[in-house]
Amino acid sequence: IERISADINDSTLIAPCDGRIQFRVAQPGEVLSAGGRVLNMVDLSDVYMVFFLPTEQAGKVQIGAPVHLILDAAPNYVIPAKVTFVASVAQFTPKAVETASEREKLMFRVKARIAPELLKKYIALVKTGLPGMAYVQLDPKSKWPAALEVKINVK
Repeated sequence: IERISADINDSTLIAPCDGRIQFRVAQPGEVLSAGGRVLNMVDLSDVYMVFFLPTEQAGKVQIGAPVHLILDAAPNYVIPAKVTFVASVAQFTPKAVETASEREKLMFRVKARIAPELLKKYIALVKTGLPGMAYVQLDPKSKWPAALEVKINVK
């Protein structure tokens, strides 16, 4: 009985964290090696949006700067987030950048993360991969326009 219990325990799948299953990687009846992937799972405790800013704006963005997100699938909600990453190297860079207009094509990747407490409150509504718009507050003294005020219960 101990051996059977050990075999059952060794065959039990345990997720490394809470999350949502996106799709099945392995099908029933397939043989997997130790550590093989069975399901693709998204960690919903770490939800963020990646967007791109031109050089001038990227140079003004600070880590922790407020960001307001509006998702295409939920345009009536303005979701608060914070900048957690700004790329140190531009992307979409042409080989030779000769003119100012060409340099405007240099874009920096920025990541805005939604607070885990807010995600927990709305976990049933969280979807991954949704497109939307990100608005960054470059000047901490400026106020958000009325259309970009937070429109979701954050408390």
